[in-house]
Amino acid sequence: MSRAPKMTRCRLSPTFGVEADDQFGDTRAVQVAGESALTILVDGEELVTLMTLGTYPEELVIGYLRNQRLVESLDEIVQVKVDWERERADVTTRDGHGIARELLEKRTVTTGCGQGTIFSCTLDELYETRLPDVALRQSVIYSLLREISRHNEIYKAAGAVHGCALCRNDEILTFVEDVGRHNAADAIAGMMWLDGIGGTDKIFYTTGRLTSEIVMKTAHVGVPVLLSRSGVTNMGLELARDLNVTMIARAKGRAFLVYNNRRNIMYDDKPARPPTK
Repeated sequence: MSRAPKMTRCRLSPTFGVEADDQFGDTRAVQVAGESALTILVDGEELVTLMTLGTYPEELVIGYLRNQRLVESLDEIVQVKVDWERERADVTTRDGHGIARELLEKRTVTTGCGQGTIFSCTLDELYETRLPDVALRQSVIYSLLREISRHNEIYKAAGAVHGCALCRNDEILTFVEDVGRHNAADAIAGMMWLDGIGGTDKIFYTTGRLTSEIVMKTAHVGVPVLLSRSGVTNMGLELARDLNVTMIARAKGRAFLVYNNRRNIMYDDKPARPPTK
């Protein structure tokens, strides 16, 4: 059993009230999404600065360290202390030596908005992962998309954010919104570690595009199914094929496209095709 680190609970409000003039010149009270800088320090050494809503900062920090493969176990982290006045998150590790220099020297630059660098994971190391086949019913996808539409609260209020969800069939286990989909994915990875949640029977949903970065993050936490309302990139698709990730995108309402592992989709509501002449 992993020992949970000590954590502050320094969550920021995700939106702020401002005034804006509409298309008729009338002034309206509206909401804008928050965006704050958070610098991660590990044993006093500065690692990276993330731009975030700040709604789940401790989980974001832990998930970032996990997905960047800078720590191998939750047991290595003793404390995560967030101080918004100083815009920093101080991580204390058990050995107190910070992050090994050789890990920081490995960098793969991705298309992630904001900070999109995968540090200590080469593609050769990633290819050692191969996720299991998981059957998924068409009706479950429809039901999940309906359920997710009820969870975009910050986007509905202010826009300017991405949302990610960890799901089991059509049940949403957790939903996180942030100014970047990579932050939301990292926060969910942190929650999974803290709560001891495995990924093999889960679906990962994102409002953002399915790039190589998102495929990497999903594979790293062991989730075999990716679902997005947006599109895919060619490298994201190639990586999904190599890692056996079921990739479903352009998913909205009762429409979706299966880009990889179509054999895993069970169509229970497929309309009959008219006979050919």
